Amino acid sequence: MRMTVLASGSKGNSAVISSSRTRVLVDAGLSCRELMKRMVLAGEDPAALDAILITHEHQDHVAGLGVLARKLGVPVYLTEPTHRAWVRMLTPRTTMSYAQWLDHVQREKEARAHAASAVSADAEPGLCDSMSAAVESSSSSPDSAEPEEQELEAAQKPSAKADPTYLPAVEYFRSGSQFSIGDIEITPFTIPHDAADPCGFVFASEGVRMAVATDLGYMPPNVKTALKRIDVLLLESNHDLEMLKDGPYPWSVKQRVLSRVGHLSNLATAEFLERDYDGAAAYIVLGHLSESNNAPELARLSAEQALMNHPTLLGNRILLAEQTAPLAPISL
Repeated sequence: MRMTVLASGSKGNSAVISSSRTRVLVDAGLSCRELMKRMVLAGEDPAALDAILITHEHQDHVAGLGVLARKLGVPVYLTEPTHRAWVRMLTPRTTMSYAQWLDHVQREKEARAHAASAVSADAEPGLCDSMSAAVESSSSSPDSAEPEEQELEAAQKPSAKADPTYLPAVEYFRSGSQFSIGDIEITPFTIPHDAADPCGFVFASEGVRMAVATDLGYMPPNVKTALKRIDVLLLESNHDLEMLKDGPYPWSVKQRVLSRVGHLSNLATAEFLERDYDGAAAYIVLGHLSESNNAPELARLSAEQALMNHPTLLGNRILLAEQTAPLAPISL
C-alpha cells in the first residue's frame, strides 16, 4: 500500500491511498487543476483514480470536489448528511431587502385580486361555454402543444455542467460500517468536529493498515480504538497552544479551534502518543499544521518527546505533511 499526502492544512487537504490495484483520493480540498498538478508531481496518475472519499464538507476538504469528480468521471463516497451539507453550501442563497419585501407583498395582493376578478367573471353567461370550447380545441390536438412543453421543460432543467452540485455517481456509507473500494477495505469512524457528519478512516489491503485522523477536537475512545495496529498514521497536530492564544485569530475563532469540536493541539497529540498509542506504525505523519498558530519544529519536537518516553517506540519515523507541496509517497 501507499499513502501520498498532496496537501494538509487550513488552505486545503488531500491524500491518495492506493493498493496495487485500487487508488482512492481522500478529500479534494484544492482546486481541480492544483490537485491534478500535485498528483503528477507525486507520481500519481489522476486518470487511475477509482473514487473520491470525503471526510466532511468543510471547504478545505471539498474545494475541488465537484469539478474533479466530473472531469475524471469517478464516484464520490461520503455520508448522506455530509452530501446534503455540501449541496446546501453550493446552493445560492438569496436575500431580500425590506423594500423588496414590500414590493413582493404588493405583487401578491395584486395577483390575488386578479384571481378573484377572474373567478367572478366565470359566472357570466356564455363565458364557460367559450372556455370549454377552447379547452376541447386544445385537447383535441395534443401533439401540437407537446414540442413547446418539452422545450420548456428542457430549458427549466439545469444541465449537469451548470449545476455545481452534480456528481457522476454518489455512494453513501455510515460511520462504523465497513465497506470496500476495489481491494481496499475501509472502516470509517466518527470524529468530534463541527461538521455535519465528520469521519476518519482506516484503510486495509494486502496486510497493511493505514489511517487518516485529522480535524478532531479531542481523542475520544472510539478514535483511540480505531487507531490500533496502524502501519502508517496521518494524525492532526494543528496548533501550539501559546501561539494560538497570542496569535492573530479573533477570539471567537480561537474558541472554536480550542473546543471539543475544533482541532488537536501539539499537546493533545503528544498526550495520545504517550498514553494511548500502541507503537505499531512505521510512519507517523503530522498533518493539518496551522500556518499562523504552529511551527513544524514545535509539532515534531512535541511528538518526538512523547515517543521518547517509550523506548520501544523510538523506531517510529515522524514526518510533517505540508500545505504547499506534496509529501513523498510512503510505501509499505
